[in-house]
Amino acid sequence: MPSTRICKLTLTDFRNYTSLSLDLRPGAVVFTGENGAGKTNLLEAISFLTPGRGLRRAPYPDVAREGSSGAFAVHAAIEGPFGDAEIGTGTAPEAGEAGRRVRINGANAKSADELLEWLRVVWLTPSMDSLFTGSASDRRRFLDRLVLAIDPAHGQRALDYEKAMRGRNRLLAEDRRDRAWFEAIETQMAETGAAIAAARVEMVRLLTAMIGRLPETGPFPQAELALSGTLEESIGDIPAVDLEERFRQALAQGRERDRAAGRTLEGPHRSDLVVRHRPKSMPAELCSTGEQKALLVGIVVSHARLTGEMAGAAPILLLDEIAAHLDAGRRAALFSILEDLNCQAFMTGTEPALFSSLAGKAQFLTVDHGSVRPTEDD
Repeated sequence: MPSTRICKLTLTDFRNYTSLSLDLRPGAVVFTGENGAGKTNLLEAISFLTPGRGLRRAPYPDVAREGSSGAFAVHAAIEGPFGDAEIGTGTAPEAGEAGRRVRINGANAKSADELLEWLRVVWLTPSMDSLFTGSASDRRRFLDRLVLAIDPAHGQRALDYEKAMRGRNRLLAEDRRDRAWFEAIETQMAETGAAIAAARVEMVRLLTAMIGRLPETGPFPQAELALSGTLEESIGDIPAVDLEERFRQALAQGRERDRAAGRTLEGPHRSDLVVRHRPKSMPAELCSTGEQKALLVGIVVSHARLTGEMAGAAPILLLDEIAAHLDAGRRAALFSILEDLNCQAFMTGTEPALFSSLAGKAQFLTVDHGSVRPTEDD
């Protein structure tokens, strides 16, 4: 499977890194070091090479190194089937929360969505261990990132929907009764909301088929995926134009209810991703912590394979503290899958021994509070 890889990564005033330049190999790259050394910061920097707020979703001023001007920069030289590129992103001191800039091959990008023309990045972090037991909003965000890797237009649809919904909520809060204004906003919400729901349903369909290729009795159990939501549950039953109209009517009829609630109570922003452990026929949230982690890994690697087949190149994977939460058998199985995917996978851990089966195959780098060096015996 073709893959995109980062050849060189350069950071300036990013978290605890004043200035850093790394030459990176294809395949697995392992960052090791003590807790707090800055391993996850490196993964976060790479996560800014895709649209969004990065794997920590931190305010941009918090990403800039303490004591710096308040700005940060990430630069990457990449190679892949879509061509070679120089990608830069960061903020200016005066930008604050206004956003970050993106440059591709020296030219300003119109939006961060242009990054998806060059590479896709997917991550798995310890904070996601509670995905199945946490809030529905976390699962929606997870699903939408999976969709974005396949359907680059999904991000803009989500932004447009959120903007329209905020406008509607503001009208409700201010007790406005302007029918034409409501109708214009609700029409936009219906169009973008139905498209969001359709994209999610398609992702679940495609990903379910890919998950079905996992061994039934393997280390990463097959997950059964479904969507809970008024729009999603109607996809396929009626034409898209009728679904939009039904949602628009529901919004219009629900104005008084939503005005009393102070928010919009129906739409894709209320949907949920429902996951079950297929071999056990058990809701994921009732599985053991180890089983939940194995389910999540199975979903992510299946999605990586799906992305490779549909987008033409395997995504770059960011796997934070992945080895610490898997037993030796599952670690070996994961490393084998990553090798088969032929993707560049960045992993972190406190001890190189956790990645011993990758000796001679992976690039090992030691992280030490603002500096990174080749691990001895690598």
